[in-house]
Order: sequence, then C-alpha cells, then structure tokens
Amino acid sequence: MNFIQELKWRGLIQDITPGTEEYIAENQVTAYVGFDPTADSLHIGNMVPIMLLTFLQRHGHKPIALVGGATGMIGDPSGKKSERQFLSEEVLRHNQDAIKNQLSQFLDFSDLPNSAEIVNNYDWFKEISLLDFLRNTGKHLTVNYMMSKDSVKSRLETGISYTEFTYQLIQGYDFLHLLREKNVKLQMGGSDQWGNITAGTELIRRTGAGEAFALTAPLITKADGSKFGKSEGGNVWLDKRRTSPYKFYQYWLNAADEDVEKWIKIFSLKTKEEIESLISEHAEAPHMRILQKALAEELTERIHGAEELQNAVEASQILFGKSTEESLRKLDSDTLLSVFEGVPQFEVSKSVLQEGVSVIDFTADHTEVFSSKGEARRMLKSNAVSINKSKVDDAYEVSVSDLLNDAYVLVQKGKKNYFLVRVV
Repeated sequence: MNFIQELKWRGLIQDITPGTEEYIAENQVTAYVGFDPTADSLHIGNMVPIMLLTFLQRHGHKPIALVGGATGMIGDPSGKKSERQFLSEEVLRHNQDAIKNQLSQFLDFSDLPNSAEIVNNYDWFKEISLLDFLRNTGKHLTVNYMMSKDSVKSRLETGISYTEFTYQLIQGYDFLHLLREKNVKLQMGGSDQWGNITAGTELIRRTGAGEAFALTAPLITKADGSKFGKSEGGNVWLDKRRTSPYKFYQYWLNAADEDVEKWIKIFSLKTKEEIESLISEHAEAPHMRILQKALAEELTERIHGAEELQNAVEASQILFGKSTEESLRKLDSDTLLSVFEGVPQFEVSKSVLQEGVSVIDFTADHTEVFSSKGEARRMLKSNAVSINKSKVDDAYEVSVSDLLNDAYVLVQKGKKNYFLVRVV
C-alpha cells in the first residue's frame, strides 16, 4: 500500500489535483503543511494535517512543517468571520519553538534523508519589499481569480480587508519559494485550505516554475453535530498546561462508536490489519469500548508519555473502578478537580481539622454529606462511608493528614455518591 492508497483507506483524502497519485508513486516527494503560530500549542484539530505529514514520512518521503510567522501576522480569512489580532514577531517565534516540540512527537527531525524540517515563512518574507512582491508575484494572479475563492466570497458581505484578501497570494508564494529552494512539489492541508493551496499551484504554473500538486483531507465532524476537537472547556490542546492528560485521555475515551471507527483510522499508527481486527472485536462487544480505549491509550502516550498515560488511566478508574487512596494521592489538583467535576462540593476551615474532628461531625455538621448525625452513624455502621477511597468507621477522625494536595478531602457515601470537601 503506497502513501495515497493508505490515505484513501484511512479516509484522509477530500480533494487531490490530477496526476498527484502517479507522481508520488514514481518519486520520492518533499511535501509541506502550514501551521498557524497564533498560539504556543497545537490542538487536536491540527492533528489531521500532522497525520498527513506523519504517514508521508513513514512511506519514505520528506515532510516540511511551515510555521507561518509572516502569514500569522496577517491572518487567514478561511473559515473566519472577522479579522484576527496581530501578534508580535517575538510571540510568534516563541510559538514556533513550542509547536516544533509538539511536532517532534509525530515526526522524526533527525539527520535521515527524509528527516522532517520546520521552516518559518517570515524568514524569506522579511527580505522582500512590497514593490518587489507586487511586481514579481502579484501580477501573476488576477483579482477575478482571487475573488472566486470561497474564503473570499464568504466575507464579501461582512467585509474583508486588503490584508486578508492578499493572504492566498502570500501562501501561494510560500509554495513557490519552497519549490525553488527545497524542491517541494506537494502541499497538503485541511479541505478549508483548498483555495489557498491551489492558488499556490496556479502561481507556480503561471510563473513557469514547474509542476506542483495539492492534496487536502476532509474536515473531521462528529456524529452528534458538535465540533470535533472541542470540549466544554474549549479546544482540546496538546499542551498539558492547557488540557490535562486526564482530560485529553477522556476526550478519546468518550468518543461515540460511530465516530471512533473513523478516528482510529485517521489518528492511529496501527496497521490496516490491526485496526480492522480491533473494529471486529469492538463490534462483538461495543460495551467494552475497545476502540475508544485503544485510541485514547495510543494518543495519550504519544503526546504525554507512558507515565502520564498510566496516571490518566488510574484517574479514570477512580470514579468507576476499584482504585485506592494511593491512586487518589497521585493526582495533582487540576486532575483531581477534573475527575470530580460536577460532584457536590463543600468548604470547611482548616482549623476544623487541626486537632482532628470525628467523621460524624465532619459529614453531618461541617458539611452536608449527611442530613443528620443519626444518618451518618447508620451509614458508618453498615461500612458504607469512605474517606479518600478508604473505608472508615464511626470512631474515625478526619485531620490534616487526610488532605489531598493540602486542600481537599474526598468523602464517598455508598458506591456512587461522592462529595469533595475543599479545606480553606
């Protein structure tokens, strides 16, 4: 199975220019994808073009990731309803470095013949004057051609600045520059980039610079109509400071069956045979969530490492599995709050715990875990109360030694009723 055949099987081709498949089958290709450097982290919405580069490299071709330091100063109008805020060069450079670190979890940047490279289009645009760009590049694309692009047409009623209007010309020049300097013959991206990418192939054709090709992947959708890559808290980021490994793991674990069968083909590095075997296993026992677990484990380990994966798995078992106090104490505050998001919470003063307080008083007087001390005693006598996942009796005293991250105590009533007490 060659590169294009694999992309087809994985559902990763939306549009492709004529002759692309034949050219790639007969040549070692250098191809690039552009990434927006307006944040210091990529999110899982960026993972489709990342996977295009990943599969390209695995088939022996050379991937280039272009971080748009110049285009990031302008803003791509594709899919946007308004103009974005401009960023300084210093911020864009910082973001570029952060993005390269994340891409290295997918791509090999070593000294192999097909090793990945990262480039910044600011490095060549900073040397070009406006007059030179208009004379040598702008003359090759007509206004009529540029206005025919969907990214422009969709903004004509609300208004589009000249700055954003020229974005496709600037991105087209990136392709031309990379073809001349690095023999890049193929540009890839999401289907919303088709207009910008083909502006590049057209510019290359009109300047007589040679042959160039374009390929886009479909935009990922969810079966319930909600946007892929979004959670209740916004984007699902690759940086754990923005999205914890636990929440990252949970996003894939909670995927709908009709979504995960598509997603595992797109995002997993497993072979066709391995994925088809998993799909068959999943179909026989959907309640086991075999596909969801396989994808969540693979991606969490690739992005965050084996230790963070183990922590995420243990955190996921705390609500529903046979976890221990030891597992609970491993959680940092952010993960703890994520795991118990939505459970009833109470606040007590730390002074209450300084000398120790009986579990009956703690759960009935200082919090509202129980409506009365009588109810607390009955539940404790029936062995149905836990503090930090450990069963306690009516003689137990809650103290500062029970604090999780020096701030929380977890109370469990019965099998499924949790209460998080914040100690202030």
